[in-house]
Amino acid sequence: MKLRINSILTLAVLLIVSASCSDNFLEDKKNFGQIDDSFYESQERTNWYINNLYYDFFYAFKSPQATFVGQYTDAYSRLTEEIGGITDLVNPTKTLVNSDDATNYFGTKLEDKIKNEPYNRIRDCNSFLEEVDVKGSSLDKTFRDRAKGQVYYLRALQYFDLMRMYGGVPLVTSTQAATSTNDAIKLPRASVTEVVNQIVADLDMAASLLPGNWPDAGADYGRFTKGAALAQKARVLLTYASPLFNKNWDGSTERWDAALQAGLAAETQLTADGYGLYGSSAKQWNDMFTLEGFNKEAIVVQLLGNGATLSVSNNNSWEKAMRLVSQGGTGAFEAPKEMIDLFPMDNGKKPTAANGYDPFLFFKKRDPRFYRTFAFSGMKWGYAESTSSVAWSYRWLDGSDKDKPYFSDNNQENSPAYVRKMSNVTASNASSFQYSVTNILEYRYAELLLNIAECYAAKGDIGNTINYLGKIRARVGIPSADNYGIGILADKYAAIAACLYERRVELAYEGKRFWDVQRWMLYSDEALPGINGGTVSKLGLTPINGTQRTGYYLQYKNAATKTDPLSSARAAISVDPDSANFSSQIDALATFYTDNFVFTNLLTPMDNVNNVAAQIKFNPNYYIMGLQTSILTQNNWLQQTVGWNGGTAGTFNYQE
Repeated sequence: MKLRINSILTLAVLLIVSASCSDNFLEDKKNFGQIDDSFYESQERTNWYINNLYYDFFYAFKSPQATFVGQYTDAYSRLTEEIGGITDLVNPTKTLVNSDDATNYFGTKLEDKIKNEPYNRIRDCNSFLEEVDVKGSSLDKTFRDRAKGQVYYLRALQYFDLMRMYGGVPLVTSTQAATSTNDAIKLPRASVTEVVNQIVADLDMAASLLPGNWPDAGADYGRFTKGAALAQKARVLLTYASPLFNKNWDGSTERWDAALQAGLAAETQLTADGYGLYGSSAKQWNDMFTLEGFNKEAIVVQLLGNGATLSVSNNNSWEKAMRLVSQGGTGAFEAPKEMIDLFPMDNGKKPTAANGYDPFLFFKKRDPRFYRTFAFSGMKWGYAESTSSVAWSYRWLDGSDKDKPYFSDNNQENSPAYVRKMSNVTASNASSFQYSVTNILEYRYAELLLNIAECYAAKGDIGNTINYLGKIRARVGIPSADNYGIGILADKYAAIAACLYERRVELAYEGKRFWDVQRWMLYSDEALPGINGGTVSKLGLTPINGTQRTGYYLQYKNAATKTDPLSSARAAISVDPDSANFSSQIDALATFYTDNFVFTNLLTPMDNVNNVAAQIKFNPNYYIMGLQTSILTQNNWLQQTVGWNGGTAGTFNYQE
């Protein structure tokens, strides 16, 4: 049963309490002074409070591409190489600098309704932490400690996302009686260091209170653990050490040392608790995403269901969004050419002509993860009603009808490859894949190892960098020769670049790429006054600005009529990475492509403004968002972010 506990934000930095609860035991009531004491009468009711916090934080988390707790939108993933399409923050024809243009994630104007917004969620955390030991003093101490541990984790998580969006924000760690006349509660924006210190303190407290594994592994699976708190701390400190927030990232290892120690501590704890890389093959790497029950790779997992297994229906929208129309989905999630050409070869080396890469036969001799991340014409991609279904998405032109285009199986895709990662082949198209119970692995053990590798790289410890990157590659079957294909890393900059590359491959389409681009400032070397930039050149990378995500048709090379010219010939083709004959199947597919297909340009470019091809342009003030107009109006003591206007030019500098 879902128990609603809500609060109202009166000032952007002040949290006023209002509780509205309804269930079989409590009558409807409103209490504007405090959370009702009855919440602490039993473990059951206290758990309702905590479960409602989980609900408010994560109910919208239905796609692995989504970011920002509470909100969970894929808008920021759309700013990366993973997804095509020009949106405002990468639109070369737009320049956003005014407070009216800023996001409203911080909070919105006070109205006479309750909103699920960051400081409301923080208010509910603060109230619980203040009251549970007092009003719930009769509850078992171990129960209370574990309850507080979860809430400390949640508060830390919310402040971390506020930090990643805005840099420094007001720190509210106790409930406030909001009033317009009390200057003591007009809290300024804390520095990034102060926010990080608060987050780390909360996560340390959470780790001290939470179990390594919950005693009731069935009922409590998915709740935060000691290892999760330590891993989240490592993620926070890695972000804090990165160039966006660390002016001296290249001159001092102090922050990298702290992030490394946090990562190693998390690794030790999680290993002792039975966590680790799942499996020892690419097939198991793929199967990991659809496991039911305990998953050793899943440090933090969003549990989803269709109502049959959970009291509240909350299903994964990913399957429906990625499936072909011919399979019952809404249309494939097309992969830009830049992502298709990204993955290594099967020996771990970069996909270059010198290493044997052919962009037309893009599916030959690729990293084993490639075949579990993408599907393409000729590849087996089954589902419950058709376990041997083969994907086909090519087009042909009817030469007798003014070159009218037709599409195989009505799959009108603008790329020859499309995302299949985290797809569940047992999912049913009975309702167009609307209900998928596939969980989202928000924080995987592999990411923790990559975090550790990056810290070693930034410290110049290339040997340990290779060691940790090698663990990631060895797990999926890449041979160890030439450092798993990574080669010789000349210096720490090359080592950092290698870590960022591996993250793009291992964590593709898991909602992580934007954070890496943001914290390393990878759109360009351009920076705001008072902010150090230049990391792109230092790492030897290509700026994202000035590039574009491109798509293209897989097209039958000869003229035809409206009848599919390949409907019979393709029947013998089925590429299955789980098959013992996979290599020969790939060779047969290569021959089929060579005999029948060419690549042609899209009618409308994947990245376009008003149907005209456009290149990505992300301005340097977008890395850290400004405060929206209504927030500045209601809280006129708050500084605006540097690079943004709010009546006057912003002065809050987030890089320390």
